[in-house]
Amino acid sequence: AALRGWSAAGPSTVPRAGSSCALPAGAEEPGMEAEAQQLPLGCGGGGGSPAAGRSPDGEERREPLQASVSNGGDAESGRELVELKVIWNKNKYDVKFCLDSTGAELKQKIHSLTGLPPAMQKVMFKGLLPEEKTLREIKVTNGAKIMVVGSTINDVLAVNTPKEAAQQEVKAEENKKEPLCRQKQHRKVLDKGKPDDVMPSVKGVQERLPTVPLSGMYNKSGGKVRLTFKLEQDQLWIGTKERTEKLPMGSIKNVVSEPIEGHEDYHMMAFQLGPTEASYYWVYWVPTQYVDAIKDTVLGKWQYF
Repeated sequence: AALRGWSAAGPSTVPRAGSSCALPAGAEEPGMEAEAQQLPLGCGGGGGSPAAGRSPDGEERREPLQASVSNGGDAESGRELVELKVIWNKNKYDVKFCLDSTGAELKQKIHSLTGLPPAMQKVMFKGLLPEEKTLREIKVTNGAKIMVVGSTINDVLAVNTPKEAAQQEVKAEENKKEPLCRQKQHRKVLDKGKPDDVMPSVKGVQERLPTVPLSGMYNKSGGKVRLTFKLEQDQLWIGTKERTEKLPMGSIKNVVSEPIEGHEDYHMMAFQLGPTEASYYWVYWVPTQYVDAIKDTVLGKWQYF
């Protein structure tokens, strides 16, 4: 009877061998709460787990996290992607790229696709793409067209080589041009012949500038002209019958000269007074022995060429 009484009261308090209900009423088996709790989904840190399920054969499977592209890679967990059409040099590239990546990172991706260095890229999306902002900040959407302008180093070299060759050809053609003294604009002065009062020349000799003005020469209009070098004032005076121009030596950009054909002991000479050849002031029948001294005096020996 005592045993029966104990048995009657016992089932709710005493565990039975092999029973799964071996806890007091209201208690839960350890681990049940963890199994019942559903972890949040999403990208980023916090140690979150992806949703779990069962495959048809009963094995546990996990759903893959969303992939993204960053700095030319293919996947970085938890990042939102945007599909882009990158257009460069008539080539089109379909690219999936992370929406939170910057313009600078997109340039790196373009580099991996095209070989075009970031420094040589001009990337356009509604204007010039800012490198420091993300694609999300500049409101890039799916299907957006990204225009890229720029040339690779090989392209630049390929273009420059023909240019250099062309420049050499142009220079060679210029060298083949007729002498200045044969050109019409100069012939009308030279055809007047040597001035009666021209200073004597000494061919094959270089002399210092004389202490007196160089006179007996013509200017472009055929009038008489003289050159006076005021070294103490660092000025060149160009005098005609009508007036005298007092020019600081430093204002003269260049001095060019050429022997007069048939009279090589005299030169025609021009002083460049402005930025272009149109500003040349021409003087004819300069004695050859003074040509180098004039250039050295006006330009300075360190500038002479």
